[in-house]
Amino acid sequence: MSGLLTIFRNVIESELANGSLELPVVADLGFSWRPDKKHFFPRGSADCAYPDWMSVSEAVPLGTGRAELMRELTEIRGAVAHADTLDDEARADLHRVVESLAGPYEEYFTRWFDEHDVDWVCAVNMTLSDAVPVTLGLHRAAARRWSAGVPGGVLFWDHDLFGSYAVFEEGTRVYPPGPNQFTPLPGTHPCQRWAVVSPALADEVKGYPTELGATMVPNVLPTLGPGEPQERHASFLEQRGLEPDRPLLLVPVRVFQVKGVEISVAMFAEMKRIREEQGTPTPYLLVFGSLNEDPPYAQKVASLVQELNVQDDVVFLDGVPLSSHQDGDGFWRLDEIDLLSLCRASGGAVLFTPNTTDVESVGLGPALAAIAEVPCAITEYACFEDIYGTQSSCVRVSGSTDIPVAATKLLDLMAKNHHGDPRVREALKRDKEQVLRSFDPKPWRKLFQEMANDISGSESNTKSGRAS
Repeated sequence: MSGLLTIFRNVIESELANGSLELPVVADLGFSWRPDKKHFFPRGSADCAYPDWMSVSEAVPLGTGRAELMRELTEIRGAVAHADTLDDEARADLHRVVESLAGPYEEYFTRWFDEHDVDWVCAVNMTLSDAVPVTLGLHRAAARRWSAGVPGGVLFWDHDLFGSYAVFEEGTRVYPPGPNQFTPLPGTHPCQRWAVVSPALADEVKGYPTELGATMVPNVLPTLGPGEPQERHASFLEQRGLEPDRPLLLVPVRVFQVKGVEISVAMFAEMKRIREEQGTPTPYLLVFGSLNEDPPYAQKVASLVQELNVQDDVVFLDGVPLSSHQDGDGFWRLDEIDLLSLCRASGGAVLFTPNTTDVESVGLGPALAAIAEVPCAITEYACFEDIYGTQSSCVRVSGSTDIPVAATKLLDLMAKNHHGDPRVREALKRDKEQVLRSFDPKPWRKLFQEMANDISGSESNTKSGRAS
């Protein structure tokens, strides 16, 4: 499951006790319109389970064939990314095809809001130009529902923006470096609010052609209990043939080209080699993401696993669910909270190795390691010190030649942490303290209070209406 959705889960679950939400939260997860998510159409993976408080839409707003829709949206995304190279005729054609798709999505969102009597809709990462007709339709449907004086509206919640998310496919940039005439921005209607997850994104917004400013609200992290692993944890290990005395290394990312899973695999192979030479238990590598999200990249990663002969020690979890559960075959699928608990108990660590420096706005891997108080290894990426400070204990991997050194350092930290070395434990506690400062949940609580007050009409009343 995308890190964005797990953060949304953390936000919702942190607010459930405050009485500011009426359940269920209805959700359209975008699989019916993301052209690069064909294996998840229309509501996610076929065996994906959602929390009881979430009701996920299975609607398909357009009657056009799936392949045709994917083709159209992919062509639109490419044209929008390079709009500055288009002549007048090509621009007019692009406007026309965007409008042809925006209309059905406007009608779909309008019906959806009415059906569920939505007070606030949280639009996650819809400022990016993955499908500008859908974003345009959302803007228009929101303006129809929340006309002047009507309480509620849209919270645009962005974890990535144009300048800071430099994703390339086959050498071509997927998103424009900045907004253009085809990219609807928050601020087109008074019913809109805007939140971003880092100071850097808040600064980027200041240069955008919109009068609406963005509020910085840090991501909300999960809470790990102090307890020992539970029966479901033991069942998970047994069902997957994982020996309980071997450390677990977690790679908490999707199997997507910019996430650098191949670097984690290479480092893991070196860690395994070192442990075998030492005669100590070798770790396992558990990769969160699904191999179906980006098949060409996944094939490269799988080939590397075979090439390095670590296929018996690497587990692709095929997406980590929002809540731990047993599937129809009785197989346990653990959420990130349970996986972190297992990692901590096993004396493990986290690997977070993006293969480019400018696609992470926060990078949650080190934060997850910190709340579990386990070591972490990272590659260099632009925003790391802004979020995690300059005194982090994270092991840095600066290139392929640095992998043996980094692998040795991480194994040393793992062993010392597992055996209670006071200096290592103290360093990890400092990391956790820094993370809890950087990911303070109070701004989210304040934002929720304001949104609830907008509905209730009284700042003393925290009861809101339906949310989406």
